[in-house]
Amino acid sequence: MVNFLIFGPPGSGKGTQSVRLAEKFNLLHLSTGDMLRAEITAGTELGKKMSLIMSKGELVPDEVVIEMIAYKIDNSKGSFGFLFDGFPRTVAQTVSLEKMLNDRGMKIDKMLVLDVDHDELVKRLIARAELSGRPDDKDPAVIENRIEVYKEKTEPIIQYCNQKGIYQPVNGMGTINDIFKRLSDYMKKLI
Repeated sequence: MVNFLIFGPPGSGKGTQSVRLAEKFNLLHLSTGDMLRAEITAGTELGKKMSLIMSKGELVPDEVVIEMIAYKIDNSKGSFGFLFDGFPRTVAQTVSLEKMLNDRGMKIDKMLVLDVDHDELVKRLIARAELSGRPDDKDPAVIENRIEVYKEKTEPIIQYCNQKGIYQPVNGMGTINDIFKRLSDYMKKLI
């Protein structure tokens, strides 16, 4: 099993790339946002617990998210590993994820981080807003805030992963296919 974290600021294309990479390398794409919505929609015990928490306007606790990921890993067969998209978001979550994986004889093999110029991020988010109708991608102040939040929360994770020797920056500029090829080249070295 080979497990990857994929990171990048809003507009970097990590969601688009994650889907393609998971398919190419037979990895299970684990997007915690998608997983939360699926659990709630399915009405599972975990989904009911999360729905109750979220209905109070509270964030789902880290241990509940880790429990959800562990359940998905324990009940997934046939993939060569996992591609974590959008999680972890803090160093504490990274440590919890590592512990859960270690308990299963697994580890995080590489953290791939898409580096994209600030102006390009803004341009991509505005273009995405026009295609998807997402209002949060239209407002320059919201875009700037989202990028700043990403920097504040992610830089410590990058430092943490760099100290462990698993951090890999990837040039996120260019076409979707250019970026996909770069990411694939790094992943091929481990798979």
